[in-house]
Amino acid sequence: MVTEKLMLIFPPNIVKKPVVYRIVKDFDLEFNILRAEITSDLEGKMLLEIKGSKERINECKSYLVKEGVELEEAAKGIILDKDKCVNCGICISLCLGKAFYLKDNYEVNFDQNKCILCGLCLNCCPVKAIKSKI
Repeated sequence: MVTEKLMLIFPPNIVKKPVVYRIVKDFDLEFNILRAEITSDLEGKMLLEIKGSKERINECKSYLVKEGVELEEAAKGIILDKDKCVNCGICISLCLGKAFYLKDNYEVNFDQNKCILCGLCLNCCPVKAIKSKI
């Protein structure tokens, strides 16, 4: 079993299609919706954590792309620039996924596997050491 985090981007013409339902029904995968939104221009975005065999996950990704869903790997969506970071800890207090944490030496660290891409950290950093790739 493997786990992947994917950002699914739904264009307006398929926002109402039950494509996520098919992940369980047709591909026998477990999923957890970490975040979802529909923007003002009716584009849908969903951060999914998918768990199952690598083969079934790849089949599912092919299906989603065929249906018109744009996929982005979410594991590297947020980046902490350690050279800019001043270890103030503001990001730690705001992080919903507890992805930011202090090491024993009081240095801020980031665990991408815990990140739910909520984006709260992007605007809180006083030195702009946190960036988004998505």
